[in-house]
Amino acid sequence: MKARAYLLMTLVVAVWGSTFVLIKSALADASPAAFNLARMTLAFAVLLAAYWQSLRQIKPWQVAAGAVVGLCLTAGYQFQTAGLLYTTPSRSAFITGLVVVLVPLFCIVPALRPPGARMPRWNAFLGAAVALVGIVLLTTPAETGSLLPDWSAINRGDLITFGCSVGFALHCLALGRVSPRVDFRPLALLQIGFCAVFMAISLPFLGQPHLHLTPRLIGALLIAAVLATAAAFSIQSWAQSILPPSHTALLITLEPVFAWITSFIVLGERLTRRPAAGAVLILAGIALTELVPQTHPATAHEG
Repeated sequence: MKARAYLLMTLVVAVWGSTFVLIKSALADASPAAFNLARMTLAFAVLLAAYWQSLRQIKPWQVAAGAVVGLCLTAGYQFQTAGLLYTTPSRSAFITGLVVVLVPLFCIVPALRPPGARMPRWNAFLGAAVALVGIVLLTTPAETGSLLPDWSAINRGDLITFGCSVGFALHCLALGRVSPRVDFRPLALLQIGFCAVFMAISLPFLGQPHLHLTPRLIGALLIAAVLATAAAFSIQSWAQSILPPSHTALLITLEPVFAWITSFIVLGERLTRRPAAGAVLILAGIALTELVPQTHPATAHEG
């Protein structure tokens, strides 16, 4: 049973990593907000078909909780997909991975701290410092004749993507409060459903929406909605009931690695020494944060 859980979680992380390239390509046929709305609507339809009997379990207070979780998830995906317009898939994945570092840091704020969680330990601060150095190396070229970063050349897509790591971190903390009291099936329906609703509300305010159905776009939507959202959410919920949280968290840190491998194979993207060193430091910061056990279960940005 454990071997199956490890295998399926690794496959889930590989799917998550590959979606960065798929979505980057699909944005040639759709605006980020329109793509996200189509993705979440399709994912909700799949979850509704699978878990429709769970609708009768939903209580009024759970609807409000699901709305908060769905709002955080909406922010994460909107920033992530918008950032992909201007940055590369691998850079987007490494920056998104900072959510693992931000979650314990946000626990400094008592109002954000999940029940039972304590103040972040030394490894959280050290991991954040290492990851910060990594993100500077990854996102900023060096000044001519100097090792110092050239801040004027920073990619705006990287800045937008950092907003997604904040949104996903808040999503993880919200789930830490809600998930112990709500079965994962109605919680999945609520957060994905509200995510689709919030995306529909925000659609007119996020640029000119457009969606041209092409085989490339349809394929990306099916993989992102069915595999990377609906199926992956269910598999992760099952696997985390079997595997230690620290093992699940470390598997999730492989997501940017799979994203870079996919980007290298499909797009021929290569990291030069400076951004490659930054990517390694980000992974080191994430691993350092998660190697020392935390008091709350790790949750992926897709969860």
